[in-house]
Amino acid sequence: MARTPIPGTRDNILSAASDLFYRHGVRAVGMAQVIEAAGCGKNLLYRHFPSKAHLAAAYLTLVRARRDTAIEAALTTADDPAGQLIALVTEVADLVRSPEYRGCAFRNHLTEFPGEDDEPARVARSYLRDTRAQVDRLVAELGKPARDADRIWLLIGGLHGDPAQAPVAIEWVTELVR
Repeated sequence: MARTPIPGTRDNILSAASDLFYRHGVRAVGMAQVIEAAGCGKNLLYRHFPSKAHLAAAYLTLVRARRDTAIEAALTTADDPAGQLIALVTEVADLVRSPEYRGCAFRNHLTEFPGEDDEPARVARSYLRDTRAQVDRLVAELGKPARDADRIWLLIGGLHGDPAQAPVAIEWVTELVR
């Protein structure tokens, strides 16, 4: 007789995998490590996630939902596009200064799997494309040239490399939009 899965099992597996993937990278983590960290059996893992690619896509989708929520909360702190751009860069600056920060999950994934066009890569590219479009839209609403959106995107990207530059990035975006 088949056992009834415990409610929350999928979330437990995804949580364990997400932590491992973010800390060590998707390529470096084996499914056996996920099984051990989640405290589940192999069959249960594969019932919820038929492949590592499915699990990686679910991980990136979860990260995207969290990032979208954080960005939306930051944007609601300002009423104008200039304030929203400053809030967006400040939110990223705060994120990268966190001791748990290990880089942008989406950029990390695309670096691990360059040229891939599977579901995890599509989730990662979609997030980056949509976030860039948000910057472009806010810059256009300010009536600023498109190169200013390029500059802000470079600031955001640079933050992912060096958290010590966070105050400089906030200062520069403030100068750029004011």
